[in-house]
Amino acid sequence: MSKLSYERPFIQKLNTGSMNKFGTKTEFSPVSQLDGVPVKKLTDEYGSPLFVISERQIRKNSQNANRAFKTRYPKIQFAWSYKTNYIDAVCNIFHQEGSWAEVVSVFEYKKALRNGVSGNNIIFNGPDKSVEDLELAVDNNSLIHIDHFDELYSLVELLSGGKKKARVAIRVNMDTGIYPMWDRFGFNYENGQAWNAINKIMAHPELELVGLHCHIGTYMLSTSAYATAAYKLCDLAKHIKLSYNLVVQYLDLGGGFASSNTLKGSYLQGADIIPTVDDYAEAITSTVLNAGFKQDELPTIILESGRALIDDAAWLIGSVLATKRLSDGRRATVVDFGVNLLFNAFWYDYKISPAQDFTHHTEDMALYGPLCMNIDCIRESVNLPLLNKGDQLVVHKVGAYNMTQWLQFIQMRPNVVLIDMEGNVHLVREKESIDTIIQQERMPEYLKKK
Repeated sequence: MSKLSYERPFIQKLNTGSMNKFGTKTEFSPVSQLDGVPVKKLTDEYGSPLFVISERQIRKNSQNANRAFKTRYPKIQFAWSYKTNYIDAVCNIFHQEGSWAEVVSVFEYKKALRNGVSGNNIIFNGPDKSVEDLELAVDNNSLIHIDHFDELYSLVELLSGGKKKARVAIRVNMDTGIYPMWDRFGFNYENGQAWNAINKIMAHPELELVGLHCHIGTYMLSTSAYATAAYKLCDLAKHIKLSYNLVVQYLDLGGGFASSNTLKGSYLQGADIIPTVDDYAEAITSTVLNAGFKQDELPTIILESGRALIDDAAWLIGSVLATKRLSDGRRATVVDFGVNLLFNAFWYDYKISPAQDFTHHTEDMALYGPLCMNIDCIRESVNLPLLNKGDQLVVHKVGAYNMTQWLQFIQMRPNVVLIDMEGNVHLVREKESIDTIIQQERMPEYLKKK
């Protein structure tokens, strides 16, 4: 029998937690496998911390979203949001499921081209497009979503006097009843700026207006906001037909659908309050179908959903480095992953599970990362079983933005693996080394060691 580890006695006020419909007790189950692969086997081979992506869940989410929209509307096209997760393996799974690429930088644009996406199936969004970026998009016949007048003028100047044409849309911002409004991107609907931009585009034959685009926010819990956005895009499309006898080919409703993660400060769990993909689909498609378009002039609806399709398809495995008591008596647990890897811990109360068997004792504790920064807190307070050095934890639903917003700060970024449909594990991004970090540095001669 192994010797039990000693912990000094500690008197603590009994706190049963907030009442809920299930009572006050919280039950834990160890998460010892991910898609059938043992957590210990994964960390033994690939180290800790470790991001683990599920191909099965990605395909399930993509197919469910396509079903929800395509059963309600005849012309649907999804475009994978590269900024949400641009690991090539992830992008190519979505492309295999029929998604185009939606990018917001030339970096992402070139990544999409390298992934074999045809230029005419790339949507180029965002406010930062240089003349060289625009020229690349024009040469590849991509869809350029114009964000501001300076971009419009640059594009006109680029094409003036030549024989090339650009397929363009404008991004429209609008009041959908959600505040604060996302009005820093695109042209405003209510004050006439969007219509002004449309008129300027129509005045230049080298610009072919093919669509209208909006992206009204992120983690949107209101389906009625999407109905409002769709109505206003339809209104613009009908005015274009009336004024210029031009049928708009598509309406791009952007993304922003909520994942089932729980936002900080939320009383209810994320899964209890978010709309389903069917709810979003019903609000958007019904609005467009009822807008009065002729049957043969129905626009294609494009969706750029990212978060809702990838968040629950990835986990982060980590290990306990230490446990301690804070000055106020609270338990603190230090783990080997921080906010440099889990950037969305600033917004989400991530679900965290132990990866091994444990005692029935639980306690509220703070969960800290390893960085020498006071802001490196994964959870300010989370009720978990008592953990020891070397124990492993699984953080759930980390697929969106963490692998694009992660930072090389104090620690280097870890391995990323993909579990395929047959349960095989593939290394899809190799962990960084000191060589990865210093290969971009250049040492002046006078500072070199003699």
